[in-house]
Amino acid sequence: MAETTKPAVAKTALPEAVFAVDVQNHELLKLAYDSYLANSRGANATTLQRGEVRGGGKKPWKQKGTGRARFGSSRNPIWRGGGVVFGPRGNENYTKRVSTTSKRVAVKQALTLANVAGKIVIKDIKTTGKTSEVVKFLADNKLNRKTLIVVDEKTPELIRATNNVQNALLIRANYLSVYHILNADHIVLSAKSIPVITTWLVKEEA
Repeated sequence: MAETTKPAVAKTALPEAVFAVDVQNHELLKLAYDSYLANSRGANATTLQRGEVRGGGKKPWKQKGTGRARFGSSRNPIWRGGGVVFGPRGNENYTKRVSTTSKRVAVKQALTLANVAGKIVIKDIKTTGKTSEVVKFLADNKLNRKTLIVVDEKTPELIRATNNVQNALLIRANYLSVYHILNADHIVLSAKSIPVITTWLVKEEA
């Protein structure tokens, strides 16, 4: 049986109901992670069936007398350049459904693991819209890898300042996902984003 993770949050002002929950196993985290990827997948691949391949209207050779197997069309799937049997048609549905309650629990578990790993920083980014200001902020705080910046509201200045920063992703607090949290090396929470996250993940479950 997997060990229960119950971290302490004494060093931060983070509410335990969100950032210090029990993580008995990672099954729900994996389900939510896979669901995010599956729901982002597009059915773009298509193949041609036998009736859609160009050519092949003429019988390749006569029925008898050649010593070869009889064939009626070069569109036959066993021929090179023929139709494809059971190939993708562009209408496949890859979505995986996860209940809203389960998603919220998974997000809390992901935030808990991030808190245990010391990835979370509570800081406000002040910018006039210049990319250099965000780059300096990340450098001053030694956030030199994938950084998830969580805010209560996206301002035009923040959007403009973070758009061209390769290792930074700006996201609103109530749009957090397990995928973004687990893939981030650092998570920067603005002070106003914490009550938004708490309201979204705790109060709405009551």
